[in-house]
Amino acid sequence: MENTNLKKMVETEMKKRGLLEQEMMDKSSSFVEMISKLRFSIEQTQVYHWQSQLLSEHLALNEYYDGIPDIVDGIVESYQGKYGIQKGYKLFEVRDYSTPEEVINFLKKLDEDIESLRQSVKESYIQNQIDTAVEQIQTTIYKLENLK
Repeated sequence: MENTNLKKMVETEMKKRGLLEQEMMDKSSSFVEMISKLRFSIEQTQVYHWQSQLLSEHLALNEYYDGIPDIVDGIVESYQGKYGIQKGYKLFEVRDYSTPEEVINFLKKLDEDIESLRQSVKESYIQNQIDTAVEQIQTTIYKLENLK
Protein backbone atom coordinates (compact mmCIF):
# COMPACT_ATOMS: atom_id res chain seq x y z
CA MET A 1 0.00 0.00 0.00
CA GLU A 2 2.82 2.41 0.87
CA ASN A 3 4.56 1.77 -2.45
CA THR A 4 1.39 2.69 -4.35
CA ASN A 5 1.03 5.97 -2.46
CA LEU A 6 4.72 6.78 -2.91
CA LYS A 7 4.49 6.06 -6.63
CA LYS A 8 1.48 8.38 -6.98
CA MET A 9 3.27 11.11 -5.04
CA VAL A 10 6.38 10.82 -7.24
CA GLU A 11 4.29 10.87 -10.44
CA THR A 12 2.37 13.92 -9.21
CA GLU A 13 5.60 15.76 -8.43
CA MET A 14 7.14 14.78 -11.78
CA LYS A 15 4.05 16.07 -13.60
CA LYS A 16 4.27 19.35 -11.71
CA ARG A 17 7.87 19.74 -12.84
CA GLY A 18 7.05 18.76 -16.42
CA LEU A 19 9.34 15.73 -16.33
CA LEU A 20 6.82 13.14 -17.50
CA GLU A 21 5.81 15.21 -20.50
CA GLN A 22 9.47 15.66 -21.51
CA GLU A 23 10.01 11.92 -21.31
CA MET A 24 7.06 11.38 -23.68
CA MET A 25 8.39 14.05 -26.05
CA ASP A 26 11.80 12.34 -26.09
CA LYS A 27 10.20 8.96 -26.85
CA SER A 28 8.05 10.51 -29.56
CA SER A 29 11.07 12.23 -31.08
CA SER A 30 13.04 8.95 -31.17
CA PHE A 31 10.08 7.17 -32.73
CA VAL A 32 9.64 9.85 -35.40
CA GLU A 33 13.40 9.73 -36.14
CA MET A 34 13.25 5.93 -36.52
CA ILE A 35 10.26 6.10 -38.87
CA SER A 36 11.87 8.92 -40.86
CA LYS A 37 14.93 6.74 -41.42
CA LEU A 38 12.87 3.71 -42.40
CA ARG A 39 10.78 5.83 -44.76
CA PHE A 40 13.93 7.30 -46.31
CA SER A 41 15.34 3.80 -46.81
CA ILE A 42 12.49 3.10 -49.23
CA GLU A 43 13.44 6.02 -51.48
CA GLN A 44 17.19 5.43 -51.18
CA THR A 45 17.03 1.71 -51.96
CA GLN A 46 14.76 2.38 -54.91
CA VAL A 47 17.35 4.76 -56.38
CA TYR A 48 20.09 2.19 -55.73
CA HIS A 49 17.87 -0.41 -57.43
CA TRP A 50 17.37 1.77 -60.50
CA GLN A 51 21.09 2.50 -60.82
CA SER A 52 22.47 -0.95 -60.00
CA GLN A 53 24.01 -2.95 -62.82
CA LEU A 54 24.10 -6.20 -60.88
CA LEU A 55 21.02 -8.40 -61.31
CA SER A 56 21.20 -9.96 -57.83
CA GLU A 57 21.52 -6.53 -56.22
CA HIS A 58 18.75 -5.15 -58.40
CA LEU A 59 16.38 -7.94 -57.33
CA ALA A 60 17.29 -7.83 -53.61
CA LEU A 61 16.72 -4.07 -53.46
CA ASN A 62 13.42 -4.45 -55.30
CA GLU A 63 12.23 -6.93 -52.67
CA TYR A 64 13.26 -4.52 -49.92
CA TYR A 65 11.53 -1.40 -51.18
CA ASP A 66 8.44 -3.39 -52.16
CA GLY A 67 8.17 -5.04 -48.74
CA ILE A 68 9.13 -2.39 -46.23
CA PRO A 69 6.37 0.24 -46.83
CA ASP A 70 3.57 -1.95 -45.42
CA ILE A 71 5.73 -2.86 -42.44
CA VAL A 72 6.49 0.80 -41.67
CA ASP A 73 2.83 1.72 -42.11
CA GLY A 74 1.83 -0.94 -39.59
CA ILE A 75 4.39 0.29 -37.06
CA VAL A 76 3.19 3.88 -37.35
CA GLU A 77 -0.49 2.99 -37.11
CA SER A 78 0.07 0.82 -34.03
CA TYR A 79 2.14 3.50 -32.31
CA GLN A 80 -0.34 6.24 -33.15
CA GLY A 81 -3.18 4.06 -31.93
CA LYS A 82 -1.46 4.04 -28.55
CA TYR A 83 0.04 7.57 -28.43
CA GLY A 84 -1.84 9.66 -30.97
CA ILE A 85 -0.81 11.31 -34.21
CA GLN A 86 2.93 11.95 -34.50
CA LYS A 87 4.48 14.94 -36.27
CA GLY A 88 7.91 16.21 -37.21
CA TYR A 89 9.00 13.59 -39.72
CA LYS A 90 12.28 14.37 -41.48
CA LEU A 91 13.42 14.12 -45.07
CA PHE A 92 16.93 13.13 -46.13
CA GLU A 93 18.79 13.69 -49.37
CA VAL A 94 18.93 10.69 -51.69
CA ARG A 95 22.37 9.75 -53.00
CA ASP A 96 23.29 8.21 -56.32
CA TYR A 97 24.62 4.66 -56.45
CA SER A 98 28.38 4.33 -56.38
CA THR A 99 29.37 0.82 -55.22
CA PRO A 100 27.80 -2.39 -53.89
CA GLU A 101 29.64 -1.77 -50.60
CA GLU A 102 27.92 1.61 -50.25
CA VAL A 103 24.52 -0.07 -50.51
CA ILE A 104 25.42 -2.69 -47.90
CA ASN A 105 26.88 -0.05 -45.58
CA PHE A 106 23.72 2.05 -45.96
CA LEU A 107 21.57 -0.88 -44.80
CA LYS A 108 23.96 -1.79 -41.96
CA LYS A 109 23.87 1.80 -40.70
CA LEU A 110 20.08 1.78 -40.97
CA ASP A 111 19.99 -1.39 -38.86
CA GLU A 112 22.22 0.23 -36.20
CA ASP A 113 20.03 3.32 -36.12
CA ILE A 114 16.82 1.31 -35.81
CA GLU A 115 18.27 -0.83 -33.01
CA SER A 116 19.24 2.31 -31.12
CA LEU A 117 16.03 4.29 -31.70
CA ARG A 118 13.63 1.40 -31.02
CA GLN A 119 14.51 1.56 -27.33
CA SER A 120 11.92 4.33 -26.99
CA VAL A 121 9.12 1.83 -27.71
CA LYS A 122 7.98 -0.28 -24.76
CA GLU A 123 5.10 -2.25 -26.24
CA SER A 124 6.00 -5.78 -27.30
CA TYR A 125 3.53 -5.81 -30.19
CA ILE A 126 5.18 -2.72 -31.71
CA GLN A 127 8.63 -4.17 -31.00
CA ASN A 128 7.51 -7.26 -32.94
CA GLN A 129 6.61 -5.07 -35.91
CA ILE A 130 10.01 -3.36 -35.66
CA ASP A 131 11.56 -6.85 -35.60
CA THR A 132 9.88 -7.50 -38.95
CA ALA A 133 11.46 -4.33 -40.37
CA VAL A 134 14.88 -5.38 -39.04
CA GLU A 135 14.32 -8.84 -40.52
CA GLN A 136 13.71 -7.22 -43.93
CA ILE A 137 16.90 -5.16 -43.57
CA GLN A 138 19.01 -8.16 -42.51
CA THR A 139 17.59 -10.42 -45.23
CA THR A 140 18.49 -7.80 -47.82
CA ILE A 141 22.02 -7.46 -46.41
CA TYR A 142 22.40 -11.24 -46.58
CA LYS A 143 21.30 -11.32 -50.22
CA LEU A 144 23.57 -8.43 -51.17
CA GLU A 145 26.59 -9.96 -49.49
CA ASN A 146 26.11 -13.61 -50.41
CA LEU A 147 23.89 -14.05 -53.47
CA LYS A 148 25.93 -12.50 -56.24
